Amino acid sequence: MNQPHEQKVPPRLALAHISKSFPGVKANDDVSLSVGRGEIHALLGENGAGKSTLVKILYGVQQADEGSIAWDGEIVSIPSPKAARQLGIGMVFQHFSLFDAMTVIENIALGLDEAVDRDVLKARVAAILDSYSLPLDPEREVHTLSVGERQRIEIVRCLLQKPKLLIMDEPTSVLTPQEVEKLFGTLRQIAAEGCAILYISHKLDEIKALCETATILRGGRVVASCDPRTETTRRMAELMIGAELRQLERAAGDRAGAARLAVAGLSLPGEPPFGTDLEGLSFEARAGEILGIAGVAGNGQSELLTALSGERLAERSEAILLDGKPVGQLGAGPRRALGLACVPEERNGHAAVPDFSLAENTVLTARHRLPLAPLGVISGRDVLRFTDAIIKRFDVRTTSPAAPAQSLSGGNLQKFIMGREIGQEPGVLVVCQPTWGVDAGAAAAIRQELVDLAAKGSAVVVISQDLDELLELSDRLCIINEGRLSPPRAVASYGIDEIGLMMGGIHGEAGPAAGAAHA
Repeated sequence: MNQPHEQKVPPRLALAHISKSFPGVKANDDVSLSVGRGEIHALLGENGAGKSTLVKILYGVQQADEGSIAWDGEIVSIPSPKAARQLGIGMVFQHFSLFDAMTVIENIALGLDEAVDRDVLKARVAAILDSYSLPLDPEREVHTLSVGERQRIEIVRCLLQKPKLLIMDEPTSVLTPQEVEKLFGTLRQIAAEGCAILYISHKLDEIKALCETATILRGGRVVASCDPRTETTRRMAELMIGAELRQLERAAGDRAGAARLAVAGLSLPGEPPFGTDLEGLSFEARAGEILGIAGVAGNGQSELLTALSGERLAERSEAILLDGKPVGQLGAGPRRALGLACVPEERNGHAAVPDFSLAENTVLTARHRLPLAPLGVISGRDVLRFTDAIIKRFDVRTTSPAAPAQSLSGGNLQKFIMGREIGQEPGVLVVCQPTWGVDAGAAAAIRQELVDLAAKGSAVVVISQDLDELLELSDRLCIINEGRLSPPRAVASYGIDEIGLMMGGIHGEAGPAAGAAHA
């Protein structure tokens, strides 16, 4: 007798020959991939590789020009995010869409497609929190939560809709090591229950620890797939960029000279309604060194950067010294003229004006240091020359210096902004999240530029939530928590767990240990 053939289960998701074009660029070019039930599948690629476009097509934000999407073996159309959610696709975005003044349960309710009775919703949320061991108080207001707790809101909101595929976009970019471990535990449990996970991240060590398959995009096309558990991070990075990965080169030994930036007893009230008060911050950044400041988002980093940049003034001029000159009550322009450059975390709207061209955005900050507007008259030729130099030096993918800032991908805009500030060769550079949303190749290039700038005698202050980056770059490191700063210490004197606990501060389970470390 013939044995019946065992029916093969189709993958949860199968993309076939997906293509999508925009004016001047083909974002996705004949992309095919599949994700099985319960599989944690990484989607890798450098900035502009087509990852964002692909997941927007999956989530119904955009429509493919060509190709098909099969869901459980059936060809489907996904015309909108609501249609994606009805199909069983959930997405946790890199930037959370939460209202700080509202409670956890209120934010969850706002994200649902249908109205649900509050008591019924609280019971369903409590069941999910218990099932996945997620510590979260539904009645707390969002502004009181750590970033890890805020992320749990987004995950719970997705899980309420019982997704069959969960898309995670750079989910660990602002988490402490302890919060990353909790997140991975939750994702593994979700996958074990049969939910497929499509995981996007530039952190290749995490890809190795979590994912069992990786699809790598370059230039909009699939160039490789691999098992990240058996592949090296270096090899995956080189597949992403199509070239050998650049190693960070720095001179050995202590290169630090005199203090170029000195902060003494800086206190500043947080911006209402939910800003963090700065409480007696003191530190020095010396010529030739990179000083790292680690912290979870919302602990005073934004307030510190605006105080250093001159966007907000200190109570005393002597609270901030720039090459020995009191500048605490000088505005941003005069501080730039004296040699200070700053890169804020928010690219669009703070570091750059979205509607302005790249050339116009160059003038905004560089005119204080470079002769781009002598006697107040803009020199178009000099502006274009400097903007072109930035684009070439930092490999900014754009059509021209006339392109509006908002036309660039997030990673390319970050490269442009970093290039604009580093290219001025400031005496002091303060930068928040220097490689935010930037691929491995570009991140390595930016880090090398920061090291080279310090080697020329500048003082560089890097404020970041990326511990790997801080440990690689920094000569000394301090931790900011609840608006207070730990004394700077040599990077080699720290352990990863100690830093994570100090970053966590009084949030969650990390509180008591971190408090002791701070004391």
